[in-house]
Amino acid sequence: MKLRLHKKYKLWLLITVFVALILGLTLGSVGFAPKELFSIVSHKLFGASLNDTIKPIHVSILWTIRFPRALMAFLVGACLAASGTVMQSVLRNPLASSYTLGVSSGASLLAAFVIVSGFSIPMIGRYTLPLMGFLGGLGTVFLAIAISVRFSKTLENHTIILVGMVLSLFVNALLTVITSLSHERLSHLVFWQMGSFQGQTWTNISITSPVLLFGLAVFFYYSREMDLMTFGEEQALSSGVDAPKVKFVLLTVSALLTGISVSFVGIIGFIDLIAPHIVRRFFGSNHRMVVPLSALLGGGFMVVCDLVSRTIISPQELPIGAVTALIGAPFFAYLYFHKGNKHA
Repeated sequence: MKLRLHKKYKLWLLITVFVALILGLTLGSVGFAPKELFSIVSHKLFGASLNDTIKPIHVSILWTIRFPRALMAFLVGACLAASGTVMQSVLRNPLASSYTLGVSSGASLLAAFVIVSGFSIPMIGRYTLPLMGFLGGLGTVFLAIAISVRFSKTLENHTIILVGMVLSLFVNALLTVITSLSHERLSHLVFWQMGSFQGQTWTNISITSPVLLFGLAVFFYYSREMDLMTFGEEQALSSGVDAPKVKFVLLTVSALLTGISVSFVGIIGFIDLIAPHIVRRFFGSNHRMVVPLSALLGGGFMVVCDLVSRTIISPQELPIGAVTALIGAPFFAYLYFHKGNKHA
């Protein structure tokens, strides 16, 4: 009975995500019928002839603007949801996320430096911003782990969380100072911190998608260890799991997924908190199922949020971070406290 329910939920999840992607591609200032969408995709991928009613400008809008944006929204949502799932499991904290370890703050700090200073690495050019953002996020989690090891050789969960919170506060203070002093680029910096999927390209997708696949492969490989670590580190150690090593690898890969996401689109919250809770509620706690389904749900949810951000007050656009917070905060509060009241 439970297995049949899981299959039913998976089917509904797949259908929901597919519908979200179709809506993200067809709705906007220029609308497309589903048959026009499939005609253009067939033309671009397989060389099929286009419908006579489809104008060249519509092909350009869909293929060079709408498609990269929707796919990037899905990839970023999947990256954040997968990393949030692993962070919550490894740290055994339902509120753990990229913010807990200061990953988002570190990425924002170096990205802000690039925006304010105009710094550019030769041969990389405009990809200096995502690269520096990624290095900032990864460097912050490495620093948090390095400091935690000085206090706890076994990398206890509460030590990492406390160190990450302290680093996050410190880095946010530095970011506030930079923001307050950068009068000329203030609007650009503030808007980037709130997140946006404007201007995404196929090159961005070609960078993000392999990183996501690599992260999911690592999480799948360590799924058994994550299952054991949810019962406590002593239980995991008694079962032959090298908990400190596994924790280091998983947190590093989680930081990689978050860092690459933040560096391309800015800071986006709540996806990494919401998706894991919903998936665990319907599918249990087996990480071979929870991680990929969380990524799928996070990707679909991000596409919907991006659709709302660019259509609700069109032609103006809301920052995606504001949309995810407005939708995610009440939903997460209901989900979390309703669950608590039910157990009580």
